[in-house]
Amino acid sequence: MDGYDLAKCIEHTNLRPFATCADIEKLCNEAKENEFYGICVNPCWVGHAQKFLGHSDVKITTVIGFPLGSTSTESKVAETRKALLDGADEFDMVVNIGCLKSKKFDVVKNDICAIRNTCGEKILKLILECCYLTDSEKDEACRMAVKAGADFVKTSTGFGPGGATEKDVILMKKAIEGTRVKIKASGGINTYEDAVKMIRAGASRIGTSSSIEILKGARMRL
Repeated sequence: MDGYDLAKCIEHTNLRPFATCADIEKLCNEAKENEFYGICVNPCWVGHAQKFLGHSDVKITTVIGFPLGSTSTESKVAETRKALLDGADEFDMVVNIGCLKSKKFDVVKNDICAIRNTCGEKILKLILECCYLTDSEKDEACRMAVKAGADFVKTSTGFGPGGATEKDVILMKKAIEGTRVKIKASGGINTYEDAVKMIRAGASRIGTSSSIEILKGARMRL
């Protein structure tokens, strides 16, 4: 896979709690220069990113209920509404992990549906945080994401004890087979080889803070 094709799969990410305004500006400039698909930032930076990106084609993704997924539906809805007003294009929502593991599937589905209804036609991704889930829980979460109208399922927040794995992407691909839902792999994807492995396993989007290094790896193969 060449660098251009790979760049169009990447959401250049900075979700660090200590990220500064200057860091977000740098992220936006790098995304424009390298023609990444988009950026991913915490909600408080969406408005700033919008100003820095101007009229570029770079999409702004933000996170909802991040990184634990355990905030109330009402707070997730409020967070989504504010991010919409600030200019977010896409929303990565963390599944309510505790409710999923407690088999409170109606609660989980209603949580997803509430954000789906709030963000309208914008892209909604459901972060599963796979490192905390059994294979059957991952499968169930993917199926709920489909039923609730999510556009993507995503492997990880990057803040848990484990990130994206080839095995999880393959499992997720099987769970969503025959639907319009896609896969975003994120967490621990630091090299060109990591990124290509995830795409070959079934991911169509990559979330990473190592985007520049990954592109350098792609260019070294030309």
